[in-house]
Amino acid sequence: MTAAESGRDRGGPEPEAIRFFGTTWVGHDGGYGLRRVGVAVGSLAAALASCLVLRFAYEGLETAEVGFFVDVLVVVMFAVCSAIAFRRTWEGFIRRPADPGREESLRTLKMIGFIGSLIAYFLRSFAEAPGEGLRRSEYETAVKQYERRRTARAGNPAARRGGKGRKSKRG
Repeated sequence: MTAAESGRDRGGPEPEAIRFFGTTWVGHDGGYGLRRVGVAVGSLAAALASCLVLRFAYEGLETAEVGFFVDVLVVVMFAVCSAIAFRRTWEGFIRRPADPGREESLRTLKMIGFIGSLIAYFLRSFAEAPGEGLRRSEYETAVKQYERRRTARAGNPAARRGGKGRKSKRG
């Protein structure tokens, strides 16, 4: 769909920008392919670096000899938080949250499980810009509604009345 077809250049609805992509996802222009590769490589590199940092943190716990229970607790906490963050991030690419307040309350949990979010970005960037499918369906719906409203208003309103409107002052 080009900009002329979508109504963007005629004052129609504007597409929502996606992080790292702006509005290049609409026409897959402006380096869209390179941006997808960049997001995939960047998110994977960040996930690997994060795992390395967590490994150093775990070694710090071993050096401090905090005990088996704390070691297991930390590993389980990061694993569970990463799994929840992955799932929530992945679902965010598909649909808007039904309860934004609940998503806000899970923000801390998603920050702890940031590796899951990074992996979700990595995997989703193979298919599309993360969140593109959701934004595209919303944008196409908005364009259709705009076109429907625009065509319903087109023409001379007096001509649609069929002579039942106001009489002219001339005659």
